[in-house]
Formats: sequence, C-alpha cells, structure tokens
Amino acid sequence: MSLLHVGILALLFQARAAVGATLAAPTVTLDSGKFTGTVGSINTQSFLGIPFAQPPVGDLRFRLPAPIPAYTGTHDATAMGLACPQQDIDLPILTGLPAEVVDVLVNSIFGLVFPDSEDCLTINVVKPATATATSKLPVVVWIFGGGFEIGSPSMYDGKTIVERSVAMGEPVVYVSMNYRVSAFGFLPGKEVREAGVGNLGLQDQREALRWVQKYIANFGGDPTKVTIWGESAGAISVSLQMLANGGNTEGLFRAGFMQSGSPIPVGPIENGQKYYDAIVANTGCSGAADTLACLRTVPYATLLAAQNASPGIFAYQSLALAWLPREDGTFLTANPQALVQQGKVANIPFVTGDCDDEGTLFSLSTLNITTDAEFIKYIQTYWIPEATAAQGVTLNSVYPSDITQGSPFNTGILNALTPQFKRIAAFQGDGVFQAPRRFFQKSLSGKQNQWAFLNQRLKETPLLGTFHGSDILNVYGPGDLTDYLINFATTLNPNGKTVANWPSYTSAAPNMLTLIDGLITTTITQDTYRAAAMQFLTNITLEFPI
Repeated sequence: MSLLHVGILALLFQARAAVGATLAAPTVTLDSGKFTGTVGSINTQSFLGIPFAQPPVGDLRFRLPAPIPAYTGTHDATAMGLACPQQDIDLPILTGLPAEVVDVLVNSIFGLVFPDSEDCLTINVVKPATATATSKLPVVVWIFGGGFEIGSPSMYDGKTIVERSVAMGEPVVYVSMNYRVSAFGFLPGKEVREAGVGNLGLQDQREALRWVQKYIANFGGDPTKVTIWGESAGAISVSLQMLANGGNTEGLFRAGFMQSGSPIPVGPIENGQKYYDAIVANTGCSGAADTLACLRTVPYATLLAAQNASPGIFAYQSLALAWLPREDGTFLTANPQALVQQGKVANIPFVTGDCDDEGTLFSLSTLNITTDAEFIKYIQTYWIPEATAAQGVTLNSVYPSDITQGSPFNTGILNALTPQFKRIAAFQGDGVFQAPRRFFQKSLSGKQNQWAFLNQRLKETPLLGTFHGSDILNVYGPGDLTDYLINFATTLNPNGKTVANWPSYTSAAPNMLTLIDGLITTTITQDTYRAAAMQFLTNITLEFPI
C-alpha cells in the first residue's frame, strides 16, 4: 500500500490541473463514441473515467465483469471515475512519536481519498500529445495497491511518467484502471467457488487488459507492447496475472514490473469462509436458500457496513488479510507458489523488488505484544495455526527477539517501540514480501530474463525505516525507477543511457540493484540476506498457505 507519496502526489496532481487549460480539448473516437479529454500539460493528453465494463451493480454484483457494449454518442473523459467500494481504515491507537509518524503517513493522506461507488469499473489513458493511431508506442498499465481493500488510480499522476518518457525520447502511453477490492472484489467461501465468481478484482483487471487490446491503438499505443506494472497489492496482482490461465497471457501483456509484491502463499478460497459467513449474517441473508443471490439484493449501504465490520489492513491480525486473492479453481487453480513450482508462469521478462522494511508500518497494531511467548502465540493464532511445536521453535530461532536483528534492519538498538516490534516487523516483511519474491525469482532463474531491486532509501524515517510504499517516490517522483521502467517497457531491458547499469538476476548471480541514500544513489548487492530465515518461511507457507 502506498502512503507518504500519496499526499505529495495529490498536491502535484492538483497543481497540474490548470496547465494547458486554454489549449483545445483533445478527442478520441472509440467505436461510434466520441470522448473528450484534457490537455494535462504541453506534451500530454489525458482521457479519464472511461467505462471498460458494465457497472457491477444489481444482479451484476458479485459476478464476473461483463464486457461493455460498443460505445456510441459523446462522452466527457475529463475526470477519473469514483473508486470502487473501500474498506474503512481503522488505525491503531498510538501516542507520542508513533502517533506523529502515523499522522504524517496515514491520517493526512487518507483524508484525500476516496469517493467511492459500486459503479466503478473505469479506465484512464494518458498519452503523448503527438501520438496518433499509427504511433504504436509501448504501453505501461498501472495496477494500484492498497492491500486489496482500498485504493484508486486517482492517487497517482500518470502524466509524470509520460512526460519523462517524452523527455527521454522513449514515449510511452500510460493506462490505469479501477478494480473491485475488499468484499466486493475478493469475497471468499465455498458458495463463491461453486458460482465461479472468485477473485473478481483480478478478473476486473483482466477485463481492463482486454479493453487495452481493443482500444489502445486509438490513443497511439501498441497492443503488442503492453507492460503490466503495480505496487503492493498491484504488484501481487501483476504476478497473479502471470499465473492465470496456466501462464497463458492471451497476448494481453508482454512484460511485468513489480514493486513490493510477488505470488503470495494463499490457500483455497474456503480458508476465508468465516468472512463470507459474517457478511451473510450481518446483512440478514443467513436464512436465504441462496445466500450469494441474497447478497446481490442487499442495499449498498448495508453491504458496505457489513464489509467494514471485518478486520482491515491495520487491524490486529494485520497482513493476514480478510480479503485477498485465493485459489478459486478458475482464475487461480492452486496456491500461487505451487503454480510457480509447476512452471505455470507466463514466460515473459520481469522486474521485481522490495523495500528493506516492508513490515514496519503493518506492525504498529501489535504493540501490546511484548514477550517471546506472546509473539509465538500471535504467529500461531493468525499465521500458521497448523505449525508443529518444532516449527515454532525454529521460528523462534530464525526470527529472534534480539532487537538488533529486527526491522528497520541495520538500525541497531534504535526503533524498538516494544521488545517485539522489530521482530514482528521482520517476520511480516519477510513472510509477505521478501521471501515470496526470492522464491519467485529463484524458481524462474534461467527460464526467463529478470531483474531484482532492493530499496533502502529513507532508512532514517523514525520507527519505520525504508517503509512499505516508499519506493513509489522513486517512480512517480519521477526518479531513477521511472527511467528504468520506461526503458523496460520500451526494450524489455531496464538499462539505458540515463541510469546506472543493472545486471540481471540468476540463482548463480542474484544481483540486486540497491537504492541507497547519499551522493551515490545505487549499488549492486546480492540476494543472500537472511537466507535461513526466509527459506524457513517459504517452506512453512508452502505447507500451510494462508
């Protein structure tokens, strides 16, 4: 999930709104429909809030996205559509410095977002002003993050990407889409499996990619040169799109770029049955013969309230999320990591990486855990309840209570909010982000071109270190990741004239472009840190997926 950068980018977005207001409004024709966009800057044009699927309301609620009919008439494409229904953010109660940090990173940001609606399946395109239907430019498709519970394309200004690409002489077209999140997009349960409507948020993304294939040439894009790109839940989504359909991309994309997200160890959709049952109970559908059909008739406000009664991303169980992709037998036919082992992965080049301290932000809700026994009980309760006593002993060893080994990493005795905070942060950051990334990369070593990065910038952020989402500043800033992304979308290799050399990743040479603070901003390190700990996590989550 993206945090500090959202507030900064929102201000930039507002500041740009008036640029080019006196220039003629651009138009594009899709089918028989005429769409009028905006001049975002002298060298970009934006077409926003275009429906890419039928509104998932009424009987289309909790169903696969329905294709949009051919466009007709005239349409205003000057503003992004409303966000899909959002999960309430219930922040931990903090005092002192932790409260100040959270206030800066969270409270001031979530006040900016997001007006929402069930009618939310819209797509946005930002193009170079000079691009025409014959330009055949590379396309970057952004999938936002937010823990599969919150988020919106409106958090991000794609003009910065397009403007930088034009300045580099490598123009690209930028696309972002909405997709259903939380209970509306990731409802679990046996009833959902039987109806074939699991992972609707991922299905929405897939439908948006089909829209790109059909229409992106009208904006100057090349449908054969699509790179899908995301952060956090968006990066996990990119990886799961690579696993869908047995790894067959259906020609929808040719490359993937992932920031803080890889195939996660999740089990069958029935693992979330208790969350489905709670939604049914809280909406008055318990007595219905067909509870899923009943949920389609529940007033929106009632369903939203029932969803918001469930644990959110900052709840005590934190990243053991209520709403997330799970094996549904259709979009995901097995635990995603098992699919990786089976080789059912799109054979495309990809870039992936993490922030050094992925788990700190999500460990502020567990500050009441202060002893070794409480730590083990927490892990056994929410993460691996099936684990044996021996596995618990190993976990206690590879993620010790020694605060100098916890996250924020390499900060010694500093940032120890409680005796267990840095330990929990290390476990969550490795378990959800670092270990799955390493497993993904090593499993595909020698099979396809890949690159890895590690972000260690902003390490001096109090309590949080190089926190989850901080790397977004390096790409929407724009920064050096922007150039790497544009190069990658253009040539399928992140290297280029404006950036330091980034060697590829293999098991024999697990090179990582490491982003650091200081005059020298990058270095090359090896992906060998915390080897025993992360191997243990990989093994145990393969055995006991969430």
